[in-house]
Amino acid sequence: MKHIWHCTPSLFLNFVHVCLVQANYAPYFFDNGDRSTNGNMALLSLSEDTPIGTHVYTLNGTDPEGDPVTYGLTYEAGSRRYFSVDKRLGNVTLVEELDREKEDEIEVIVSISDGLSTVSEKVRILVTDANDESPEFINTPYIVQVPENTPSGSSIFKIEAVDRDTGSGGSITYFLQNIHANKFTIDRHSGVLRIKTGVTLDYEKSRTHFVIVVAKDGGGKLRGDNKVFSATNTITVNVEDVQDTPPMFIGTPYYGYVYEDTLAGSEVLTVVALDGDRGKPNSIHYCIVNGDEGSFEVSNTTGAISVIKSPNQLKKEVYELKVQASEVSQEGDISEYAFATVTIRVVDLNNHPPTFYGENGPQNRFELTMYEHPPEGEILRGLKITVNDSDQGANAKFNLRLVGPGGIFRVVPQTVLNEAQVTVIVENSAAIDYEKFKVLTFKLLAIEVNTPEKFSSTADVAIRLLDTNDNVPKFSSDYYIARIPENSPGGSNVVAVTATDPDSGLWGEVKYSIYGTGADLFLIHPSTGIIYTQPWATLDAEVNSKYNFYVKAEDTDGKYSLAEVFITVLDVNDHSPEFNENIQEKTMIIGSPVKIEAIDQDAEEPNNIVDYSIMQADPANVFDIDQSTGEIKLKSYIRSLDIIHNITRNKDCIWSLVVQAKDRGSPSFSTTAVLKIDITEETLHKGPMAAFLMQTKDNPMKALGVLAGVMGIMVMITVMISTAMFWRNKRSNKIMPVRRIIKKRPVHPPRTVRMEWLKLRRPSNAAEKFIVEEDARN
Repeated sequence: MKHIWHCTPSLFLNFVHVCLVQANYAPYFFDNGDRSTNGNMALLSLSEDTPIGTHVYTLNGTDPEGDPVTYGLTYEAGSRRYFSVDKRLGNVTLVEELDREKEDEIEVIVSISDGLSTVSEKVRILVTDANDESPEFINTPYIVQVPENTPSGSSIFKIEAVDRDTGSGGSITYFLQNIHANKFTIDRHSGVLRIKTGVTLDYEKSRTHFVIVVAKDGGGKLRGDNKVFSATNTITVNVEDVQDTPPMFIGTPYYGYVYEDTLAGSEVLTVVALDGDRGKPNSIHYCIVNGDEGSFEVSNTTGAISVIKSPNQLKKEVYELKVQASEVSQEGDISEYAFATVTIRVVDLNNHPPTFYGENGPQNRFELTMYEHPPEGEILRGLKITVNDSDQGANAKFNLRLVGPGGIFRVVPQTVLNEAQVTVIVENSAAIDYEKFKVLTFKLLAIEVNTPEKFSSTADVAIRLLDTNDNVPKFSSDYYIARIPENSPGGSNVVAVTATDPDSGLWGEVKYSIYGTGADLFLIHPSTGIIYTQPWATLDAEVNSKYNFYVKAEDTDGKYSLAEVFITVLDVNDHSPEFNENIQEKTMIIGSPVKIEAIDQDAEEPNNIVDYSIMQADPANVFDIDQSTGEIKLKSYIRSLDIIHNITRNKDCIWSLVVQAKDRGSPSFSTTAVLKIDITEETLHKGPMAAFLMQTKDNPMKALGVLAGVMGIMVMITVMISTAMFWRNKRSNKIMPVRRIIKKRPVHPPRTVRMEWLKLRRPSNAAEKFIVEEDARN
């Protein structure tokens, strides 16, 4: 029993330890549903364009005992590590770029651990496609051989391109660039290249065609945007030649020449024809069909045409040969042929230049004398010129022309064959002017047209001109302007006019004359053109300061021209200022000026401008005078008669002044006059009647004239009223009683002015002769 007691505690402790070990459960991942973003990464799919660094998933699990867990990612040996994980949070981040075309599944071992137990699972992540690949052509380069007779619409080639993307991004359609300029079309789905309907290929026009084909995918998402990729390639279509074109002559048209020294058997020219099918050309066979008349032959192989007769045996000047070129196949058969015309001229050698002849044989200088300005179109009959070239045919054809001042004469004919009479015709009469040219010189040139030598010859033509009276005297100006002082004596020169006549001899002499209403005081020297005043003429600017008339220049034939002369007579200070009276009387009211006026009869300023001054006054300090207007007024401090009485004991207030009027001419002239001034004070009566009477005191005729005018107006008004009343009564044919309507006026305080006739006062004081009194009730 003692032994059993000692064993029992040990067994009990072992049992407890086993129970504790069995209670530690392993951690586990949460279930990963469809499109779940956390769990054990099962069923996860990522697009291949997912950017590096993207948080793509969160590993998530738990421990039954609630212990903290950590997460891990491991890969099989040799596998690329695409992801990293935060051990504590379980955040999975993409660290390597995905490429579905290289790897579309990624195997990853995910693990969760609580520190004691670790649970691992292998999961597969699917990499989905993004449109990141461009189409690629395969089996390049594309070179196609097509016979030129291939029917339109035929299929000639098949293009193939691949795109490693899936879905629409991997589908490919084809099309051609510059479809309208192409001779080809392409099936957009199959890539089959065809010749367009209605279009044929032609080796002779274009041997190679370059067709640019485009392969385009169907588009798809790439990094959030819809992308479409395409690729281009060039298809070289080589057209193969087929025997379908006849031969063609080159270098046409054909011309040849046989000269007078050509030997029989000499080659004249060679014709060349080529097979129109240049890919595999046939040989050419030549023959003359007609037109040779037994005088020419052609080499069957080279096309060289030779003359087989001597030139003097040839009966025609021009031969036209019809030459045939035929294709000969390798089997010796003649298939296609063509024709060409060869023109051969028989000509002599060009060994004679054109030559000019006069009446006595060859001549290289011709002279003629004629008057200037002959009629246009006139023939210069005095020139007897013949030109000749003794060659034949084209060698005897030459042109004629005049070398010298252009546009004056023309030569006829301009083109000569062998021989012609040369005619020179006037073309510009105005240019044949003796005043410009005394002698006109030309060279008559004859030069061959179509010869390689271009032989030529010249002859001098000299035309001496005789003068005619064809010019009118012409003044140096259309008008002349002159000035002359008014005190110039008779016979003084005024101006010289000049006219010229370029004609020679008597026709160039000019005679002057003047006429017109303003020419009476002037004469002109008939040969010098100097205009001067008549010996008896006296000019006066105050009477007439402007003269104008016409001057005529005339030659001996009566041809003339006119110019206008304008003469201004300059004023001279030859008049003194003049007062209308030597002794004048003025009445001055204190405060109002009086005015004197002198007139200078000179015509212009400053001779007729007058300045006024007081020469003598006693006392000298009473009056002032305005230098320009002649207004005389009292000194500013004199405002009443009392001040004047203090100055002088003369109670009559009548003073005499000596005033001077002086002009501004040089030399200056002046005139003096005596002015008597009666000074009076302005009365208290300031009515209009009083003012009028005071103004007309020194001129009673003015008052009478005004009174007569007022009375005349009143008579006219009375007559008009009476006439109107008469016609009104006459129209009514009835005498109507006169009604008088009296309309009362508002009563105002009466204000009357009692005018008393002016009482004669002291004769010594003229201002007191008239008094206007106003009613005291005013």
